[in-house]
Amino acid sequence: MNDATDFDYREIDDVIHGRVRLSIMAYLSGAGSADFNELKAKVGGTDGNLSVHIRKLEEAAYIRVEKKFAGRRPLTICHLTKKGREAWIAYIKRMELLMHSEAAE
Repeated sequence: MNDATDFDYREIDDVIHGRVRLSIMAYLSGAGSADFNELKAKVGGTDGNLSVHIRKLEEAAYIRVEKKFAGRRPLTICHLTKKGREAWIAYIKRMELLMHSEAAE
């Protein structure tokens, strides 16, 4: 049986845990990087809503945002950082631990 301290939901990374941010991190964990429109198509939401969540992940240094132009059109590309990958793996491990703690009781 797991120690009672294993079941500590407060250890969940709040930056990742929001539905939209979780979706962004999950997608980028496989893709590595994606442009704004690709993320919007996969994650959904409005431009403004997605921008807010991207900014929060960028402030945590979980993603790096690159802005450039493709011809005359602005292009925003989000890259998963090393810190972001480590945070994602830790998040997944925490969720697994919580699931196993619950199942063990």
